[in-house]
Amino acid sequence: MEVYLPWVNHNLTLKISNKKKEVIDISPGAHGVGQPIFILGEDTTRQSGKGAQKNNIAAGKAVGDTVRTTLGPKGMDKMLVDSVGDIVVTNDGVTILDEMEIEHPAAKMMVEVAKTQEEQVGDGTTTAVVIGSELLKKAEDLLDQDIHPTVITRGFNLAAGKALEHLDDISEEVDFSKNRDLLKNIAMTSITGKSAEKAYEKYAELAVRSVETILDKNNGEVDIDKDNIKIEKSEGDGISSSDLIEGIIIDKEMVHADMPKKIKDAKVALVNAALEVDETKTDAEIQISSPDQLESFLDQEEKMLKKMVNKIVDSEADIVFCQKGIDDIAQHYLAKRGIAAVRRVKSDDMKRLARATEAKVVNSIEDLTEEDLGEAGTVVEKKEGDAMIYVQDCKRPKTVSLLLTGGTEHVVDEAERSMNDALDCVITALKSGKIVAGGGSVEQELSNRLKKFAQSESGREQLAIRAFAEALEVIPRTLAENTGLDPVDALVEIRSAHEDGKKDNGLDVDLGKVVDMKKKGVIEPLGIKKQAIQSASEAAEMILRIDDVVSAGELSGGEGGGPGGGMPGGMPPGMGGM
Repeated sequence: MEVYLPWVNHNLTLKISNKKKEVIDISPGAHGVGQPIFILGEDTTRQSGKGAQKNNIAAGKAVGDTVRTTLGPKGMDKMLVDSVGDIVVTNDGVTILDEMEIEHPAAKMMVEVAKTQEEQVGDGTTTAVVIGSELLKKAEDLLDQDIHPTVITRGFNLAAGKALEHLDDISEEVDFSKNRDLLKNIAMTSITGKSAEKAYEKYAELAVRSVETILDKNNGEVDIDKDNIKIEKSEGDGISSSDLIEGIIIDKEMVHADMPKKIKDAKVALVNAALEVDETKTDAEIQISSPDQLESFLDQEEKMLKKMVNKIVDSEADIVFCQKGIDDIAQHYLAKRGIAAVRRVKSDDMKRLARATEAKVVNSIEDLTEEDLGEAGTVVEKKEGDAMIYVQDCKRPKTVSLLLTGGTEHVVDEAERSMNDALDCVITALKSGKIVAGGGSVEQELSNRLKKFAQSESGREQLAIRAFAEALEVIPRTLAENTGLDPVDALVEIRSAHEDGKKDNGLDVDLGKVVDMKKKGVIEPLGIKKQAIQSASEAAEMILRIDDVVSAGELSGGEGGGPGGGMPGGMPPGMGGM
């Protein structure tokens, strides 16, 4: 519609969109109006200018402060309690942020940094968030000096690009096939500081063996599918009782008590069909007028089931894994013939069984032949708490299972997160083929180099590049704080070492001094550091570009209250909280 405003000095036609929450602001200076006109939805809020920037930066810094104390081998844990009293105890950055109910849109953008880091490389989530948070803190100081956000983001972008270049120069290319211990060191570095640290050598060995077993090479390129590593958890025993099964563990039990519980040199059949008599596809009514007819009907059903069992017997299978149901009568006949059976196996487990035993999944009992069978050195049912079936000692397994144990549910859950991080680090290292030293050495070396790079730039971007360099020092400083050391003394010592050309020197949290981290065996994959710096920089730049925050309805960019998805209507001027 169009509205004519006669009290304006000149004719002005104001067009109002059909959207309920479009904001139109007529400033008094431009049109000579006595006061501004706001056409807003009643529940719409708006925050703009430095107020919006300050609020967004504060939210981003709060996210970083939340996980900062968990960084490093001496980091602390967080206990997260939900509305029904369930708890999670962890120091894994992405788990902490994922479990928290974060509402502020800018804070959600920082959470995305952790999620992206987890999805891409699996570890380094806390590092990425802490760096992103520190970048916002340094940017806030520059904003207070009246440096425009565009200049800051341009400087940050230049610094991030140069940092990624220097990372390649700092890194070392290694052949892991000739130096397997490096992979173990990478896994141990990832596990150190987590609840599984007391068994970190064993966990590192399990992680490396798991990845080596499923590793394939295509045209010289490393091909690793982490889905071929199955993790099963068991409460009761200590963490050190965890083990690797070169095959697969199925969270099931034999369907009949008389079936064998342990089979050696087993021939394995995989069937994606029910060992049951099919029901009619349409509604049907069978009228039985005498006991003889009923007996004949039941005999016919039994013959059909017997025929299915005989087909399995003829194939010489020792155990059948069935994706669907198995009739009680079929169970009885299989048990009588000494054949074990497992029913309602998950489709993912069927695929893993096929890769482990080299069996073929058949879709009909009639199609089952001896050529379709796979092999396993041992198939055994164990009852340690819940019943599980171990299919192990396979000849050429392309899938493995990790059985992680712990005294309580929370210990086992954290052990699983530790193992996942270790696996991801090993996989990332094998794919990139490059490593860097840990202990804050990489961040300090990049900081020193970026400070020199800043001097080569003219204009105010120089200040932003230097701020980026100083922000990277948050990692060695935080490691010192979390260890109980004086962060100033630690930072001075590590800076001095790097100025002397000792690029691999970092903070040894056990000794409380700066040492060569590669010689100590504290190393990390290059890919983790690259992803952390890249994602932290991009998130900080995006937040700094925002100077107007308007609560909106449904946005075309997505759903919900996060970035690209709009915020809930009626949020207070502070735009929500943590």
